[in-house]
Amino acid sequence: MRRLSNVLVFLGIATLALIFAPVLKEETIYRVHQIVKTQADLTPPNKDFSIVIPKIDAVSPIIANVDTSDPKNYLPALKRGVAHAAGTSLPDEEGNVYLFAHSTDTFYNASYYNAVFYLIGKLNDGDQISIFYKGKEIKYEVYDKKVVSPDSSQYFGKIGDGKTLTLQTCYPPGTTLKRLVVLAREISD
Repeated sequence: MRRLSNVLVFLGIATLALIFAPVLKEETIYRVHQIVKTQADLTPPNKDFSIVIPKIDAVSPIIANVDTSDPKNYLPALKRGVAHAAGTSLPDEEGNVYLFAHSTDTFYNASYYNAVFYLIGKLNDGDQISIFYKGKEIKYEVYDKKVVSPDSSQYFGKIGDGKTLTLQTCYPPGTTLKRLVVLAREISD
């Protein structure tokens, strides 16, 4: 009986190890939806180019000027952080800053895929997003979110007046059927 008990414990531990092995992958540097106890836990990894989304506890570096049409370019960038679409505005320019990152179908795959935007569907009008760029914090406020087709390109260009931000991920999470876009406007302090 004791032997059977030991086998069951071993199998339980082995199963947990398989389930959580993706979380332990060395290439994933930033935790997605970490447990945030204080605002200090939402410290950007750098102030050169990074994102902090307090409502969903997302914190990540941003990789600049990533070619959205070349998987050999964007897949490695997405393993390191959120990707900034080449050809779209940078935060200190007029126009639309377009950022994209992975989503995933389950919380325990979030770290494996570095799915920083796993929870952006929870963002609503009025929620804030901070982009750190060249040592400055630039704040944006969400004003809309939409599910669009994967070939929709209207959000790459200028959206209305002023400086805007578009966050994009696959939708439903863990698929490539559609895209979820969250739209935000720059706000002043």
